[in-house]
Amino acid sequence: MKEVVLVDGVRTPNGRAHAEKGWFRKRMPDELLVACYHALFARNPQVKPEMVEAVYVGTANQGGVTNDMGRLAWLAAGLPESVAANSICQQCPSGMSAIEHAARAIMCGEGDIYVVGGVEDMEKMPKGMYIPKAVADKYGEWDLQMGPTAEKVAALWNVSVEDMNLFAYWSNVRAAEATKAGKFKHEIVPVEGHDEAGNPIIVDRDQWVRDEVSMEAMAKMKPAFKPDGVITAAMSSPLTAGACALILMSREKADELGCSYHIKYRGGAMAGNDPTIMGVGPIEAVRKLLARTGVTMDEIDVVELNEAFASQSLVVIRELGLGYNAPFEKVNLWGGALALGHPLGESGARIVITLNNIMKYEKPDAKYGLATLCGGFGNANATLWERVN
Repeated sequence: MKEVVLVDGVRTPNGRAHAEKGWFRKRMPDELLVACYHALFARNPQVKPEMVEAVYVGTANQGGVTNDMGRLAWLAAGLPESVAANSICQQCPSGMSAIEHAARAIMCGEGDIYVVGGVEDMEKMPKGMYIPKAVADKYGEWDLQMGPTAEKVAALWNVSVEDMNLFAYWSNVRAAEATKAGKFKHEIVPVEGHDEAGNPIIVDRDQWVRDEVSMEAMAKMKPAFKPDGVITAAMSSPLTAGACALILMSREKADELGCSYHIKYRGGAMAGNDPTIMGVGPIEAVRKLLARTGVTMDEIDVVELNEAFASQSLVVIRELGLGYNAPFEKVNLWGGALALGHPLGESGARIVITLNNIMKYEKPDAKYGLATLCGGFGNANATLWERVN
């Protein structure tokens, strides 16, 4: 089978999904994805849009303003009508699922060049969700909500408030340090937005990143989901808007076009689990992936784990043997979703972009990188990437 390489990846800044304070409140999700499409081709002029076999875009909410975003944003960008597009839903892993589908198509010889990505605007997406009665009766509609799943994970694995606050603290510290050091400059595409007063601004950084974070202030926060709970807003990924796009290519086509690349796709694995503890899904997804590829956890040099909640992140990290308490040596070196934001269907692709840049610019000798995340209703996904020799 053909080797698959990641040629390039870009993303918009992650904006706060808020009708009054969000920097992208006046932008539509298709506009954010269009900005990524245009930037991707501008950065890679040897790759012509008409050369793309197909587009795969993940979004967790396939309706309203994110209806068939892969195709509609492609057309809105003025790109060739002849290029087909797929909009893919696997809840939070949707963007990662898009990457896997394209990678497998390349490996099977169905095409050589694919554009993949993800997009979500959690302020503009349809409110509420449909849950079949049979599912609600079996699991309990309340227990399927994201906050309650995080509470249940914390209770079942006995994760302390102190450990979760420490995890959130380091996510914010690392994200702020990476932002100040300009580490995200290789992936962020500046996009026009509006400040809180309504003035046009160029957004070139993630809105949720805080310059300072206080453990003492976090310790005083009230539970966010139930009065006697332990999960606070600081331990939860915030509502976010953002988009990203990547170019995946067969290695032989990348060489033919003179494209540079640093990592290649080694494999992916999806896993399902009890939806009332959806956050621990990456444990099985990663174990399945490592068994499938023959790579051990000790061989993994860099890990990008999407932080839906501090409780599930800590359980996944501990169960996979990556450490016990933050800061972690290999995990989320530039911060995670608690600080950077989590635009649902975008995040699975975004963490692969960040993983690539960490392996390229900060850990150039790293051989293996792992990206993984959980998703609503018991979805989980993981992909393994290997440095190209």
